[in-house]
Amino acid sequence: MRVLLAEVMPSGGIAVWLRGGTYARTSTLFLGVKDSGADADHTIDWRAWPGEEVRISGGLSLSPSAFHPVSDAAALARLSPSVRSTVREADLAALGLTAFGEFPDVYRGAPEAPELFFNDTRMTLARWPNTGWATVVKVLAPGSDPSKGETENIGAIFEALEDRAAQWNLVDGVWLHGFWQADWYDETIRVSAYDAATRQITLAAASYYGVGDEAIAARRYYALNVLEELDVSGEYFIDRSRQKLYLLPPGEMAGARIVVSRLNGTLISLVGTSHLKIRDLIFENGLTNGVDVTQNGTGVSILGCTMRNLRRHGVFIEGGQGNRVERCEIHDVGVGGITIVGGDRKQLIPANHIAKNNRIRRFGVHQLSYAAGIKVGGVGNLVAHNLLYDAPHLAIEVMGNDHIIEYNEIHHVALETDDCGALYKGRDPSARGNQIRYNYWHHIGTPMGWGVASIYFDDGDGGDFVVGNVFYKAAYPNLHSFGAVFSHGGHGITAENNIFISTERALGSAIWNDALWAQTISGADWQKKLLQTVNITQPPYTTHYPELVGFMNPVAGVPRRSIDRRNLIVDCTIANKGNWDGDPAALGWVTTGDPGFVDAANGDFRLRSDSEVYTRIPGFQPIPFDQIGIQK
Repeated sequence: MRVLLAEVMPSGGIAVWLRGGTYARTSTLFLGVKDSGADADHTIDWRAWPGEEVRISGGLSLSPSAFHPVSDAAALARLSPSVRSTVREADLAALGLTAFGEFPDVYRGAPEAPELFFNDTRMTLARWPNTGWATVVKVLAPGSDPSKGETENIGAIFEALEDRAAQWNLVDGVWLHGFWQADWYDETIRVSAYDAATRQITLAAASYYGVGDEAIAARRYYALNVLEELDVSGEYFIDRSRQKLYLLPPGEMAGARIVVSRLNGTLISLVGTSHLKIRDLIFENGLTNGVDVTQNGTGVSILGCTMRNLRRHGVFIEGGQGNRVERCEIHDVGVGGITIVGGDRKQLIPANHIAKNNRIRRFGVHQLSYAAGIKVGGVGNLVAHNLLYDAPHLAIEVMGNDHIIEYNEIHHVALETDDCGALYKGRDPSARGNQIRYNYWHHIGTPMGWGVASIYFDDGDGGDFVVGNVFYKAAYPNLHSFGAVFSHGGHGITAENNIFISTERALGSAIWNDALWAQTISGADWQKKLLQTVNITQPPYTTHYPELVGFMNPVAGVPRRSIDRRNLIVDCTIANKGNWDGDPAALGWVTTGDPGFVDAANGDFRLRSDSEVYTRIPGFQPIPFDQIGIQK
């Protein structure tokens, strides 16, 4: 290939056809500058042969014949009597796998350790309880709190409700995955000791925010990597000292596709590569990412690919210009789906990356918080026509400036977390000018504690536009000020021409007073973000965002407001709360009746041309509801 590229690039570029089959990688395939196409009209096109399935796998295939009944007496004694005859054992060393990675004492997300897949479905590392959570009865010692600068790394001690831990072999290592302080931050920590007489569990390391009772709900956790708890089909355990794999099969072993992941690296990494396409390939069974694009690669397109059963991310793009991820299926990933970051924030130069027409589901499998289906950062990138669903926390995380988030459908996310949003953006008022428009948000969150929003601007964030969205059952205010659109401390947000349906509160905010605002502006974090990372007191910020003039010198007593303009609010208990000001020249309409939807009972929230809304809200624009979501 590089010999061809060193000569004359053929007209139309070069196609690299991969025939059907599984290409098992034991190391990352690196493509660099020399593997680039010449320009947008002369690309290198890596693609599957028509009609054939091509898998790029980071796993080791295990023959079903390698699994046998458990014969070791010590292992049998640790198994529940009900499964001793049905659990199967495989000798991983004999099959060529001897590197098992390490579980640190404390980690967040996914450790670099093998996983098991049966017929392309991720198996569950043996855990207790099998579903749901165990609860902390009482925190006896919270341990140290690294978030406050405490460096002692002292693990917490707490009283468990059940005495289940008495039967666990802690020598092998048992870890507890939990929400230890707040329901928006999860970590996994090894158990160092258990006192059966008092049901006291001691953790081997500190949780980042400590362990405590401050949250509204009880602290919760589950235990993992416990051979004694291998008791339902689909669970497995790896005995690292004996190099044995134990599995309670979820189905017929004969003919099953059984794979253990082993590649501790991205499957394909494009380093400075430009004008290259990867299409119609399946990336699976790796311990990190499917595809990376880094070091200013430009004009790279990931098209029609499947990213699945990866321990971290599907596609990670950082830097460069005009890179795209389109028509991809991304599911069952340990952390996130797609990351696109690019553009010059100091000069506000856009990268023009695109994530479009992707279906992203079951993300955040291992990291249950801040593991986005799509994470967008930098300047001037597009997230459009994607479908995101079935996730424990946020669907979209926004960082940076002048991005467009449009025509996406987001539903059934924030299912395990609290004080969160389906879209989250926060803690940096220099990051602004983002357009969040024509999206459909529905069935968001659960009534857990503080509250859940569809769109969450956190910790003083603002300066963005929420226009033409449809929200249906899209928030839980619970015990706080949450709405479908929620601002915590911020201002300068415009919510216009949106429809809110059957959502307890449409617009919510928690207002910061003058003292807190002044304290935050003068604090080290904002001083760095607003004056060093970028400088909001100088062009291009003061010219592109004129509202930033004087931002660093707030005047006490002057209200900090956001704008509520021409919004239709249907069957919502509360229209707004906090610092949302209705525009007197463009007031909305609050009603309990059907305003003229095409078919609300079946989820068609287009407005009929004769809808009363057009007289009730002069200037209200039809929302292109039928264009939202994946487009063929």
